[in-house]
Amino acid sequence: MAVAKAAGYDKWYLAVGADMTKMKMGNREGHNHYVNNPKGTVITPKMVLNQVNKYDQKDPEGHLYGAIVISLRNYIESTKKRKYGEYHLGFCSHYVGDLSQPLHNTLYNKYNRRHHLIIDGVVNNEVLDNLDKIRIYPVTINSEQDLAEEIARIANISLELGYRIEEEGRVLTKKETYDQLSHSASLFKAILKYAKNQS
Repeated sequence: MAVAKAAGYDKWYLAVGADMTKMKMGNREGHNHYVNNPKGTVITPKMVLNQVNKYDQKDPEGHLYGAIVISLRNYIESTKKRKYGEYHLGFCSHYVGDLSQPLHNTLYNKYNRRHHLIIDGVVNNEVLDNLDKIRIYPVTINSEQDLAEEIARIANISLELGYRIEEEGRVLTKKETYDQLSHSASLFKAILKYAKNQS
């Protein structure tokens, strides 16, 4: 929710929809929230786009990157048909938030299982009161290819950080957490602009 709110999305509260659906539908939605990347993986835009057709499918390897693309595509298509597309955009905002969570980009190994909830929640109790710590920087999206490139860029940052903290046997610092949230919020702000121009 903080990512969506910091990005200026007026319906930021819709970001909870993806987790609510995951609670009800389990893996069919849950696999949209992560990718099990082995150490040393380099995510490419092609890998991102290859996940698009896996949206809402059961795939234990996960397909978070494709979920971002297709949820945005669904929003644009729904809006063009004068249907209510905001739910798709709310899901997209959630997935973009997951993108900068390091352990959503690494293997679900012993370290990940032990530390996942802790790392996801480092600033949960304070973040909505500290949106100024989420720094927006310029991101430009003019096409789905641009989007795939930005997703890959942030995924690689998150993946590298995830394995670094695992090697160091620690969790994220607050500063690292806000830096990661800044990546997601900057991307989502660009997504909002792109979506408005497309619909």
